[in-house]
Amino acid sequence: MKPFVITEEQDFEPAHGLPERLPASERILWQGAPDARRMALDVVHVRELAVYFAVLLVWRGAHALSQGHSWGDALLSMLWLAPLALAALGIATGLAWLMARTTCYTVTNRRVVMRIGIVLTVTFNLPLARIESASLHARADGSGDIALALEGTDRIAYAHLWPHARPWKLARTQPMLRSLPDAGAVAQVLSAALAESAGQARIAIGAAAPTPARAPVGGAREHAANDALAA
Repeated sequence: MKPFVITEEQDFEPAHGLPERLPASERILWQGAPDARRMALDVVHVRELAVYFAVLLVWRGAHALSQGHSWGDALLSMLWLAPLALAALGIATGLAWLMARTTCYTVTNRRVVMRIGIVLTVTFNLPLARIESASLHARADGSGDIALALEGTDRIAYAHLWPHARPWKLARTQPMLRSLPDAGAVAQVLSAALAESAGQARIAIGAAAPTPARAPVGGAREHAANDALAA
């Protein structure tokens, strides 16, 4: 079974975050959404944008002084640009908030469901049997991302997934659960689900150690389950 896409043209959802009610044999293991603050920092890069505008404001003031203008004139030239900088930061922050608010990730004992989209809502159903592997990128504050590598020839266009795709993986796009506030706990749930889907014994996995490197979560075709999420 390959991942398929459902475009929802109405607001009604038979179940939150799902395109249809689950069959009796399927159950939700975890459901959640990205953290808006982390989306602002990691996806739209508000911090870097703020630094850029700060440098631009300082340069504008320094340039005015170098031309022989007074400190008052230099400050005035900076103030002309300040509203534009604040507007840009506000738009970026609002975009991150909308991304987080309109996203719902669901992990069941059979699939991972990603309901995404601000204007046009799209749902991606990713059967666990078609997920080759998963990797966790944890941060020091406990948040993180989980990337899913799809098996075989399965492909989803990067533009359809963004920003819920692993950065720079264009040839073989990897869907990504972005900016999860409890990434370690979600990784444990997903790892157990993948192991169960592959017919492996369910094992307890320790909490992910915060690390900037990616650590394996698990894969449907692995012959041995991971005993740790991060080295």
